[in-house]
Amino acid sequence: MKRWGVSAGFLLIVAGCSSSGGSATNDGEEQIELTFSTWGNENHIAVYEELLEAYYVDHPNVNVTIQTTPFPDYQQNMTVLAAGQELPDIGWAAERMVPQFIENNILADIGVLRQDESFNFDDILPGTITQYEVDDALYGVPFSSPPHIIYYNKTLFEEKGLDTPQELESRGDWTWEAFEEAAAVIAEDEGVYGANFFRAWETWENLLAHTRAEGGDLFNEETTEFTWNSDAGISTLAMLDRMMFEDRSHPRAGDQVAFEAGNVGMFFDVYSYVSTARGIDAFEWDIAPVPLGSAGRSPILGQAGYVMFEGTEHPEEALDLIRYFASETGMEATSTYFAPPRASVLESDAFIEQPGNPPRESMESTILSLSEEARVLPIHPEWQNIDNHILQGFDRLFGQTAEPADILEQMEASINPLVQE
Repeated sequence: MKRWGVSAGFLLIVAGCSSSGGSATNDGEEQIELTFSTWGNENHIAVYEELLEAYYVDHPNVNVTIQTTPFPDYQQNMTVLAAGQELPDIGWAAERMVPQFIENNILADIGVLRQDESFNFDDILPGTITQYEVDDALYGVPFSSPPHIIYYNKTLFEEKGLDTPQELESRGDWTWEAFEEAAAVIAEDEGVYGANFFRAWETWENLLAHTRAEGGDLFNEETTEFTWNSDAGISTLAMLDRMMFEDRSHPRAGDQVAFEAGNVGMFFDVYSYVSTARGIDAFEWDIAPVPLGSAGRSPILGQAGYVMFEGTEHPEEALDLIRYFASETGMEATSTYFAPPRASVLESDAFIEQPGNPPRESMESTILSLSEEARVLPIHPEWQNIDNHILQGFDRLFGQTAEPADILEQMEASINPLVQE
């Protein structure tokens, strides 16, 4: 019999939060009720349901309710739940959420996992841990660390007689210039776009791969100065402006496009999109790393981790559940959809050769190699406000009401006071 519960929708309306107490089982052992918060879809939840079925065999007194909230609402909902002392026991946290959660003191230290030999903490890729560390404390462990990559319509490339991104990559010729040229050729057909940087119009972060490849970045190393207003940043926004309004190789804001519909040549996203791509049968597709620039290649690393929230009534059991989900067994299961930050799983045949995956050569050049080169998106406790100012700048670019240099200058004037406080 299944012993899990799923609460879909906003967290504010679900039952079973960490403020609830336990009851006794038939043999007198305390029944532990835990809540696990995610923004996952049905496929993700199904993986956790299967993991929990196995977990309950050795933990018959534990019951876990899975709560789901849409990603755009997740951070704000956690803030509201914290104010009402109704936080879940454990949950997901994206890289942009972690600084605010730590600053608001709603995350518990789980550093004991470092000394747990059975957990094999050293198996976790070092670069995926830093955002959870403050002094000696550890406020989370990652379960998904995918580099932002390019999905491309191989059929469109072949129909146009173009070398594919993987073919260019194998020769060292996969550059941003080659990317833009290929996008323009593909877009010669009516109703077809050469490339799309945006999963949604709010997801501008993929553009930082171009800026970093030209030697720039969003912030300085200390995250105390907005540095996108630079030659590298201007060249990035100028490229997007050119592709949108001159070559018309990139969708304009409001255009309805989808890679899986076959009308986009190249699409930027993280590895988890592969769960959608595996269902494509109308055309051939593959993946490739982000292109090279004058300063090399520096892809963005996506990040999501498990955290334990302060105030849980069952800290030992909550920590044990994180230990299980983040173990090699747990990550082998979730690697169906997420790029695992455990080296043992990332490099395994089970991960690389999953049914429906791209060829091994593409997985190795795009996921395994880039996981070592990639850097996590710069993050800051004021991220929500920073993001709003950046989105306002993109609204001006999309509406053609300002030039890239002016847009970045306005972003700098609005954002520097936030990061210099």
